[in-house]
Amino acid sequence: MNIKVILADDHAIVRSGLARLLQQQEGMEIVGQADNGVSAVSLTRQLSPDVVVMDIGMPDLNGIEATRQIVKESPRIKVIGLSMHSSKKYIREMFKAGASGYLLKNCSFEELTEAINVVIAGKTYISPSISTAVIGDYISGAVDDKSSVFAVLTEREREVLQLLAEGKTTKQIAERLHISSKTVEAHRLKIMHKLDIDNIAQLTKYAIQEGLTMPEP
Repeated sequence: MNIKVILADDHAIVRSGLARLLQQQEGMEIVGQADNGVSAVSLTRQLSPDVVVMDIGMPDLNGIEATRQIVKESPRIKVIGLSMHSSKKYIREMFKAGASGYLLKNCSFEELTEAINVVIAGKTYISPSISTAVIGDYISGAVDDKSSVFAVLTEREREVLQLLAEGKTTKQIAERLHISSKTVEAHRLKIMHKLDIDNIAQLTKYAIQEGLTMPEP
């Protein structure tokens, strides 16, 4: 039986290239492609893949939050982070969200196929290029960063913050998250209070620093 894979990346050229290569691998099938985290979660619900190859820096909903939602709803689905970020913070948060593997985008295609097979076998895959940092964290008994956005804000507040940072209006955020505009405003005030930030420009800077969203190219 083929391993069913969904590719989630906001760059079409990356998705198409990976899809073409993976489709050529015996036993693998690309069942869907997503260009943002919301679409990745939705497609996963519809198509029930075995593996989701997930970029971290995507619009509307970043890969860490998308991974958290996918694994919470369907623990059997394996998520592999595929990112340009080698920071221990991103790696740690991706695994905390429930990912089964993490690769950097400069890895070889052979490493990606190996990672897919490893996680399908029920194991965890960590790219050799980042394993030293991960092991170092473990040996030193690194504790959670209490100042991290993932510790300070709730899941909903992080979703609102990302959309605010991406320039969405209160009405657009309300429609996207299926909540009222009044609730969005309440979340915005709580976010500003928790972070001690009183303007959108600084909120945007903070969201980029914490990896909730990417800066404009």
